[in-house]
Amino acid sequence: MTYELIAFALFAFVTLASALGVVLLADPWHSALMLGVTLVSVAVYYVMLAAEFVAMMQILVYVGGVLILITFAVMLTQRDDADVDETDEVVQT
Repeated sequence: MTYELIAFALFAFVTLASALGVVLLADPWHSALMLGVTLVSVAVYYVMLAAEFVAMMQILVYVGGVLILITFAVMLTQRDDADVDETDEVVQT
């Protein structure tokens, strides 16, 4: 068995496991992180195929652009329960 086949099998497992994590995780922040792992592992496939330019574009455009937008969307739309609890308290005199 060659090293390329071992590396491919390893990254295939990482890609499939993180893609399942994107779908199955309930927390959107962890799902976005799993999406980042999936996209980076796809870039590794391009490197294995000697397409370094496409791999760099994969990282720059998808991981650097799309994933950052998803991260900002998750951070801006999540509600902090501690802030809600402080405003709902009734002040007793």
